[in-house]
Amino acid sequence: MKIAFESQLLMEAEKTGIGWVADGILRQLRRQRPEDTMQLNYFKLRNRSAGRPASMEEYVQLGFQDVSARFSFSLYRMIWNVLPLPYSWFFGKDTDVTVFFNYYIPPGVKGKKITIFHDMAYKRFPETVRARTKMMLDSNMEQACRRADAILTVSEFSKREILEYLPVSPEKITVMPLGIRSERFHTGYTEEQIGAAREKYRLPKEYLLYLGTLEPRKNIERLVEAYGVLRQRNADVPPLILAGRKGWMYDTIFAKIQELGLEQYVWSTGYVENEAVPLLIAGAVAFLFPSIYEGFGMPPLEAMACGTPVLTANVSSMPEVAGDSAVLVDPFSVESIAEGMERLVEKPDLRRELSERGIRRASQFTWERSAGIVSEVMQRLVQDGK
Repeated sequence: MKIAFESQLLMEAEKTGIGWVADGILRQLRRQRPEDTMQLNYFKLRNRSAGRPASMEEYVQLGFQDVSARFSFSLYRMIWNVLPLPYSWFFGKDTDVTVFFNYYIPPGVKGKKITIFHDMAYKRFPETVRARTKMMLDSNMEQACRRADAILTVSEFSKREILEYLPVSPEKITVMPLGIRSERFHTGYTEEQIGAAREKYRLPKEYLLYLGTLEPRKNIERLVEAYGVLRQRNADVPPLILAGRKGWMYDTIFAKIQELGLEQYVWSTGYVENEAVPLLIAGAVAFLFPSIYEGFGMPPLEAMACGTPVLTANVSSMPEVAGDSAVLVDPFSVESIAEGMERLVEKPDLRRELSERGIRRASQFTWERSAGIVSEVMQRLVQDGK
């Protein structure tokens, strides 16, 4: 079988979340299907005269062919709804299956077509995207529903969301849970390594940790309010560390911290380097992630893999992902979040129990499993097409 993967997101020097999804699936599919020809399709963007980009070298060493087009991806994506240049003009017509990692499918793709929808956040919370972006997403997702032979999504929750918002039959959708990068998120870090990361980011010996983008969907304002409630009950509670990039409307978070007079007890590290992420997680008393909407929710699973007890929300995909291995709270109730934090801070036996459960739970989510589902879908599509 000849399989192509739309790999534009792998061109980035720093992978995004979806870039890591692509990386995990690609590596495992290469191991699981050694007999297949696999190629990575990408546009050369502005640097049309350059050779193979450095970000592709590792995949070529793994046995992938890289196939580049001397055209701008951003320009192609801008015009394909007006001038439907066939994708096959750039990447050939002899592909059995093409996989798109990030929801869209261009016109004129030859062979069977698979895409991945990660969530419907822009539909559930339209105020979080610009009107122009929403129009583009609406158009591209509806086109992808028509063009796709199969759609993968990351949780049963996301499947329900897709069926609610998009014109697609349930038979076309397959749930593919994501995997943990076990080489990064594990319990094998030493106290020296964790201590060095704490020192670099000027953190105390004990702390509660949120790690992710600072934006409204992550529910950080209520987390801060809940922390304030908890401090009124227990003045010895560890400080709350907000680690991660500043996202959309982050100013209200810091305004809330000042309003509640918590500047001494709640502070932000800013962006955390990739190498330090698992170390800061492993060193935390508890990992707090009361997000109101997640298609899958990778951060709590990564914390579980590190043996860190987790608090997360009882909505969207989080109960499905966390199971009985986390403290689940109502993310819309400050009191519920505060009570969950209080249980974690004041009950070391609960923390030990959740740590053990979480390690077992996280071990169930592997890229081998994810890639196996992709492989089964590809095989079925090709056989049905013969």
